[in-house]
Amino acid sequence: MRLISVAVPVPFLDHLTYCVPDGIPLPVVGARVRVPVGSRTVIGCVIEATADEPEGMAVKDVVEILDAEPILPPAIVELCRWVAEYYMCGVGDAIGVAMPPGAHRRASSYKTQRVVAPTAHGLAVAALQVTPDQGLDERAPDAMGPRQRAALQALAIAPAGLPSRDLRERGIGPAVVTRLVARGLATVRADRNDRDPFETAATIPAIPADPDRQLTGEQAAALEQLSALADAGGFRVALVHGVTGSGKTEIYLRLADFVCRSGRQVLVMVPEIALTPSVAGLFRRAFGARVAIQHSGLSNGERHDQWQRIRRGEVDVVVGTRSAVFAPLPQPGLIIVDEEHDGSYKQEESPRYHARDVAVMRASRSGALVVLGSATPSMESYQNAAAGKYVLVSLERRVLDRPLAAVRLVNMREEYAADGPDVVLSRELTAAIDDRLGRGEQVLVLLNRRGYATAVFCRQCGGTFECPNCSVSLIVHRARGGARCHYCNYAMAIPKQCRACAAPYLEQTGFGTEKVEQHLRERFPGARVGRIDRDAVQRRGALTSLLTRFAAGELDVLVGTQMIAKGHDFPGVTLVGVVSADVGLGLADFRAAERTFQLLTQVAGRAGRGERTGEAIVQTLYPEHYSIQLACRQDYGAFFTRELAYRRGLRYPPLVALVNAVVRGRTFDEAMATAHDIVDHLKASATTAGYAILGPAPAPLVRLRGEHRVQFFLKGARRAAMRAELRAVLSGMPGIRKKVTVDVDPFSIL
Repeated sequence: MRLISVAVPVPFLDHLTYCVPDGIPLPVVGARVRVPVGSRTVIGCVIEATADEPEGMAVKDVVEILDAEPILPPAIVELCRWVAEYYMCGVGDAIGVAMPPGAHRRASSYKTQRVVAPTAHGLAVAALQVTPDQGLDERAPDAMGPRQRAALQALAIAPAGLPSRDLRERGIGPAVVTRLVARGLATVRADRNDRDPFETAATIPAIPADPDRQLTGEQAAALEQLSALADAGGFRVALVHGVTGSGKTEIYLRLADFVCRSGRQVLVMVPEIALTPSVAGLFRRAFGARVAIQHSGLSNGERHDQWQRIRRGEVDVVVGTRSAVFAPLPQPGLIIVDEEHDGSYKQEESPRYHARDVAVMRASRSGALVVLGSATPSMESYQNAAAGKYVLVSLERRVLDRPLAAVRLVNMREEYAADGPDVVLSRELTAAIDDRLGRGEQVLVLLNRRGYATAVFCRQCGGTFECPNCSVSLIVHRARGGARCHYCNYAMAIPKQCRACAAPYLEQTGFGTEKVEQHLRERFPGARVGRIDRDAVQRRGALTSLLTRFAAGELDVLVGTQMIAKGHDFPGVTLVGVVSADVGLGLADFRAAERTFQLLTQVAGRAGRGERTGEAIVQTLYPEHYSIQLACRQDYGAFFTRELAYRRGLRYPPLVALVNAVVRGRTFDEAMATAHDIVDHLKASATTAGYAILGPAPAPLVRLRGEHRVQFFLKGARRAAMRAELRAVLSGMPGIRKKVTVDVDPFSIL
C-alpha cells in the first residue's frame, strides 16, 4: 500500500492516513488532495508523502489529487506542524491559516473569463475592412437575437476580447455567450488577473532607498550592528528598543535593502491593518513593484493574487499582519516584527499562535535574522535580551533631537468632586484642546472603550441590562441604535420601561468613544471631529480614509481606541488626551499593568513628532499607580524592573511558562465537574513533571455565548512537559476534548 499523511480541516484532529490507489502518482508534500472524512469528503493537504499503516484501522483511499505541484512550500508545512504541536491544536487548523483564500475549492487560482471573437469567422477587427454593423450583417446568421448581435458588435472592436464582467454590465449574460460559442462565433479563454491592492500604485514612483539620507548617530550605529548580524548569516534575534519617533522604520528600510541585495527576501510584520498602507507604501517607494501585502482587510481575490505572486518568487518584500508570518517566501533572510509587544499578534481562536514567536521559529529554520522593534517591548522579549538570548539595540533619542511629549496627570477624583460623576473631559484637557484648535494644531483623544454608554440600569430596582448569552452588561451604541453585546453580538432595542419592575426610570451610565465624539462636537462646534474604533471602520476602506484625512489636515480631532495609538506618524498632532487611562487596570489579568504602561507610552508618543513640541494629558482615578507614573515619565527601564519583581513574587511569565485551559459546559456544574476530572488526572504527574496546577475556578467571563466556563492553569518552567501531560490526559478523554480550549502562552486570561 502507498500511504500518505494528510492534514484535514477538522478541529482537534491530528493528521490522517490515506492510501493512494495504484495508477495515480504519489502527491508531493504541500499538495492538496480530496479525501473522505466520515460521511463527507474534504480537501486536505499532504504533510508526509510516505506513512506507516495505522494498527487496527482500515485505511481509506484518496478520492482525488488536486495539485501536481505543492500549493504550500514544504518549509511552511513543517512550520505549521510545529504550530500544531506547540499550541496544541489540530494540524489542519494550522495548515488552514497558511493556505491562500480559495484553497478549499478545487481551483487553485483565480481566473477571469475573457470572451473573444475568433478571426476565422472574420469577426475580429483585424479581419474586418468594413464597419462593424456591415460586417455583422453580411456574416452573422439571420436567426441571431439582439443580445447576440450586441455581443458581437462589442467584440468586433476589441481584438483582445472582453472580460465577461464587461459583457454582463451591458446586459449580456452567460447564456448569450454560451450560444455564441456553440455557433463557433466566439471563444472563451481564462486569463490570470492579478488584482493590485496598491490603489495608487501607478502614481507612486519606484525609487530606491536613499543611502545619502542623513541618519542620527544612534540610527547609524544600530544599522551597522544589525547589518553585521545579517551579513554573518545564520539565525539571530535582535530587539530594537527605540523610543517613539527614534526612526526605527528608516533602519528597517535600509536593513531590508541590504538583505535583498544579498538575494534573500524580507518579511515585515505590523500589528494592525491600519498600519499596513503606510508601511507598505514606504517599502513600495523603496522597492517598486516587488512588494506584496498580506492581511485580512484585502478582498479574497486580492489576498489570493498577492499570495500567488509571493509563491512564484515575484516578490522581495512582504508587508502584512499576523498571518503573513506564513507567507510562502522561498528564502527569507530578514523578518521584522514591528511593535512586537502588541497583543494583536496573538490569535484568540484556534490555532492560538503568537505571530512574533512563530516568526522567531521560522527564522531559526531558515537561518534568518529576526528584528523585534518596540518603544515598549514585551516583558518576554526584554527578559530574553537581558538574559543574552537576544541582541539588544537601543535608540534613546528622537530624530532631530525632538523632545518627548511632556505628560500631565489629571486626578479625576478631584474632577468628579467638583463637577459631578458625569465628567467626560476634565477642565484641564478641555482648555488644552481649545488652545490647540485656536492655533490650528491637531489633537488625538484616546479612550480604549467603544460605544456610547457602558450600561443601562433601573433607578427603581437597580437591575441592569445584561446579555442573555454572556455574563456582561450590554453596551449602548447610539449610531446603531439599541444595546449590544461585544462578545456574542446579541442586540436589542432599549425599552422605555424596566423589564424587571416596569418602572420608567432607566438610566445610562459610563461612556465610550461614541459619547466622547459627541461631547467634543458639542463643546467645539467648529472643530472637524473623526472617530476610529471597530464600529466606525467596519466598511471597507473607512479606516484608511479616516487616517488619510487626518494626516492631510482635513480633521482637527481624532477620537479612538487603541487603534490610534500604534505606530502612526502625524506631524500636526501636538496634544494627546487620554480619557480613563486606568480602564484596563481593574481586569483580573496579570498583564494589566504592562498593557496600561504600553498603551499610555505609545499614545503619548504620537504627540510632538513634527516641528512643534507635544504634550499629553492623562485622566485617571489612580494617578499614583506605578504603571501610570512611569508611563508619564516614559521610563521603560524602571517599569521593567518594578514589573519583573511583581511577576517574580507571584511566579508569572516571563519567569515561568503558563498554559490556560478553559472548560465549557451547558451548566456551570457540568463545566466544573469536567474541569475537576481533568485536573485530578493531571495531579498524578504534576510533581514529577515540574509544574503546578491552579484551579479549577470560574473563569472571569463565567458565561460566554451561551456556555458556562471554568478554567485552570498549568504553571512551570518546562512547556514541553506541561503540553505533553495535558495532551495525554485529553487524548484519554475523547468525549470531552471538544469542550476544552487550550491556550499555550496566553496573552489574555479572561
